[in-house]
Amino acid sequence: MSVEFGVFISPERPNYKDILDDVLHCEALGYQSVWTSDHVIGMYMNPGDPRFECWTTTAALVASTSTIKLGQLVLCNLFRHPSLLAKMAATLDAISGGRLILGLGTGWHEGEFKAYGYPYEGAAARVGRLDEAAQIIKRMWTEEAPSFQGRYYHIEEAYCSPKPVQRPHPPLMLAGGGEQLTLRTVARHADISNFAAWMGSPSDFMHKAEVLSRHCLNAGRDFDEIQLSWANYTLIRGDRGSAEISLDRYTRSMQARYGTKAGDRRPPLCGTPDDVIEQIQAYIDAGVTRFIHRFMGGSFREEATLFAEEVMPSFKA
Repeated sequence: MSVEFGVFISPERPNYKDILDDVLHCEALGYQSVWTSDHVIGMYMNPGDPRFECWTTTAALVASTSTIKLGQLVLCNLFRHPSLLAKMAATLDAISGGRLILGLGTGWHEGEFKAYGYPYEGAAARVGRLDEAAQIIKRMWTEEAPSFQGRYYHIEEAYCSPKPVQRPHPPLMLAGGGEQLTLRTVARHADISNFAAWMGSPSDFMHKAEVLSRHCLNAGRDFDEIQLSWANYTLIRGDRGSAEISLDRYTRSMQARYGTKAGDRRPPLCGTPDDVIEQIQAYIDAGVTRFIHRFMGGSFREEATLFAEEVMPSFKA
């Protein structure tokens, strides 16, 4: 199975031009996909920091790119009604010529729910809503005028025309690693899974994949129908000395932000290109076929270029 490489680009920037320039740079380098996150307040330092809204940003990027796929890591299900989201996604897939990946999750940041006036329900209810949303979205993408009556949502002869360009529909990524509820929903409805961002060892990933496999068996779903993705922190430099300096700078930055918890946030992909190639292979052996890299060394262009030129060729089919 082929391996795909994508890049996460934060929409928390002072201006849109910087986002677009980085996306175009990644497209020129040959990355298969680019991803943005769905938060409505600042997440890194202050809640009032500038942050571009995820779906609007995705739509703008579609208009300025030509080959790279656009995904969300991931949309918060409760921010948009699934029937309208299905229509929005079908429209954007048609406009892009079939380059949309729809990423969806339960949402987790209670503070922004409160700030924007959304009710923040318990985990079981949020996963239940995600399960019903996935059903509605897929039905609207593939059926003429679907109806659905669930506990949380309902639609009645909800036309969605034009249909998406991709057949049978755009890939639906469902995020989350909850073993009892979320992975059961992933097993039922996802085309792509994303267990967790931005950490996790190969053994952690393999464990989640085994749990997902059992849920697939119970749901009567072929486990191999679901692509396993992994979003990760990546820190890469051309030589050992530069890599160590970059890791030290990163570690001090994380300690300033997270205190004693910073030790848990060491980039799982870290070092020279040869180091990163070896580390990636361990995740491939654990089942990953789609990587989403968040470059953490402070020089996005340099890291994205080095990775594309020195790492990606080792995994071409």
